Amino acid sequence: MSILDEDMNHRSQKKLSSISAGLLRDEVLKFAKDFKTSWVSLGQSLYSVYKDKMYHGWGFEKFEEYTQKELGIRKETAMKLLKTYFFIEQDEPEYLSREFKEERDPVNVPPYESMNFLRLAKQNKEINKQDYLHLKKDIFEKGKDVSVMRKDFVALMKQRKEVDPDEERERRSQEAIRRLLNAAKAFKMDMEILKLVSAEVLEETDRFIKKLEQEVA
Repeated sequence: MSILDEDMNHRSQKKLSSISAGLLRDEVLKFAKDFKTSWVSLGQSLYSVYKDKMYHGWGFEKFEEYTQKELGIRKETAMKLLKTYFFIEQDEPEYLSREFKEERDPVNVPPYESMNFLRLAKQNKEINKQDYLHLKKDIFEKGKDVSVMRKDFVALMKQRKEVDPDEERERRSQEAIRRLLNAAKAFKMDMEILKLVSAEVLEETDRFIKKLEQEVA
């Protein structure tokens, strides 16, 4: 073999090695994403089993008995999976889309622990909409670790308690009015669709909604 042939062979092997390394890198990235989101499929399946009580047909009296004896999953863990999956389906459905996972780097794909933390934060009465959006951005866009998020959350709660009492009272009043406003709008929609009341009552309800909107403007 000539020196030229040896050089071409060396370059060919180097190129093949580079391609193989690139494919492996892509594969590892895919596995990392799948690892972070695989719990969604389990949560979805468990939700179907829980909702339709399918475990009865498999010889189990209770859902937790099924998860513990057949799946080796503790009751607390199974219920967290169910609640977190339901939260995502209802409040953050974009997380379930294929595009969400495919278009993101693995570091910015929130794992189960982060999504469960976001679920619990949204349920906290001390957290307003702006706080929630800030936490969501930290998780979805910055890929913050859940341990860091917990520290930030504790710091936020501590800072919130140090707020002037009058300001805090005003904030709570505004939140209460917003909740009432949302409930009134939902009730008005039901009344219109189901034709529960007269047009006069609907007009009164509409005026009430407008007054509430002025209070939170």
